[in-house]
Amino acid sequence: MQQTEKHMIFGGEQQVWTHYSKVLHCDMNFAVFVPSKAKNEACPVLYFLSGLTCTEQNVITKSGFQRYAEEEGIIVIAPDTSPRGEQVPNSPDYDLGQGAGFYLKATQSPWNEHFHMYDYVTQELAQLVKENFNTNGKQGIFGHSMGGLGALVLALRNPDLYQSVSAFSPIVTPSDVPWGQKAFKAYLGEDEASWAEYDPTALILAGKKPASAILIDQGLADPFYPRELKPEVFAKACEEMDVRAEIRYHEGYDHSYYFIATFMQAHLRFHAENLKG
Repeated sequence: MQQTEKHMIFGGEQQVWTHYSKVLHCDMNFAVFVPSKAKNEACPVLYFLSGLTCTEQNVITKSGFQRYAEEEGIIVIAPDTSPRGEQVPNSPDYDLGQGAGFYLKATQSPWNEHFHMYDYVTQELAQLVKENFNTNGKQGIFGHSMGGLGALVLALRNPDLYQSVSAFSPIVTPSDVPWGQKAFKAYLGEDEASWAEYDPTALILAGKKPASAILIDQGLADPFYPRELKPEVFAKACEEMDVRAEIRYHEGYDHSYYFIATFMQAHLRFHAENLKG
């Protein structure tokens, strides 16, 4: 790994690292906020997965999470949203290809050589974090939009890895909305049975449960709600399968980082309670 950025903020350090990924077959960036507490004490880790078109930079420059992560003593990891580089397949569409990894393991050409974000986050990146930072073994995960989808999928499929999960404006029914259908057809093929492995609502209905309750915030002025974002469908599935989920709706808030910044403190406190409990 090579460090490319380091900034003091609220007493901790915001870092950015680059490394060659054996899983994605390209160079990858990821951001790490290291609270001052980690100098002397092992700390829990919280992963943030960003949405379409984003990189590791969006959340570290726009959300203000560092203040709350320093207060709670949490290491926050923010990976890029996809493999990148001249050798990596791409699309002229913003919602497919580079910047749109969807946190899955692609099986279809030309995506199947590089687009393995599911394995990258759960295995390779997790191992790098464990080896290079002062962690105590407890992990949580959250994200926004496509990243909220990824966070829910990873937490539901790996309750042994993630002790807490939350999301801002997540895509919770990707098999039934344009964003998800486009990506799943390209990355996974026409067999919709394979889509269910990366669909939070389908996973809930199949009996998957996270290690703790789920927290979701959704803005009602979000231009993608309800066409792409259907939290009511997810809420119904959770109720049916006895999965604890708190879904909060907010008048006037949209899909932007203004929305995320507003409720970031609540999410950090939610994760702190679960990771320290």
